Amino acid sequence: MPIEVWSRGDADTNMDQRILVRLAERVRAHPWWHSRTTLARWLLRREGVLAPARLLDTGCGWGSTFLALESDGYQMSGCDISEQMLERLDAPQRRLAVCDLTQATAVDETFEAVLAMDVIEHIDDDVAAARQLCRFVHPGGLLIISVPARPELYGEFDAIQGHRRRYTAETLKETLQTAGFGGIRLWWWGQLIYYLIRHQRAEKKGIPGETPDQTYLRYLELPGYPVRWLMEAAFCADRWLTRWGVCRTGTSLLAVARRPA
Repeated sequence: MPIEVWSRGDADTNMDQRILVRLAERVRAHPWWHSRTTLARWLLRREGVLAPARLLDTGCGWGSTFLALESDGYQMSGCDISEQMLERLDAPQRRLAVCDLTQATAVDETFEAVLAMDVIEHIDDDVAAARQLCRFVHPGGLLIISVPARPELYGEFDAIQGHRRRYTAETLKETLQTAGFGGIRLWWWGQLIYYLIRHQRAEKKGIPGETPDQTYLRYLELPGYPVRWLMEAAFCADRWLTRWGVCRTGTSLLAVARRPA
């Protein structure tokens, strides 16, 4: 199926496309992205959005969430500002579209649920992006969103990824409310790995003259075993703490919201 064009923008202003294109396999295998995908699946089930519901994965990028939900039997559509990345994700019968969330789109359809997993922090006008997300959600339908949290963690890794900001619970909720969403509920994620991430980000890893994807790859490096087992156990425990609703802080925020019927 040809890749559609809903709207166009400059992909490199959101994130260097070399990171997207060259590191997709490494990212999809990383325990952080595995955890995020697991939590997205959990929230869909929790909210009663079950396969074969029609879903839109915005900023589908590396495809970690998109491919998992496709394998679960959902009717998936995916959009991203990076046409290069979509070309690598493309396959027969797979619906993909180029889309800049800050621009008017050429489609007028809605979905039972829309996902925006670590998307709006890449965009200068996050409220405009959230308004477009709201237009994609069927009236009464669901938005699932994740964002990086705790502004004090902002550092080189965020800058390389094109992050404009990290959120607090209050700023995320305000953004979604301003965009027209209601019924907003928030969960912290990453309480156990917060101090690990803070330690990791305290010292810059970039080397003068290297490309952003080379620096990014250094941040993705995982320790050897048995330390890696401990890290993976921490990620697993963090997911359960989020599900139980006992996290009071973390490295990320998850939210569900509804478009008014």
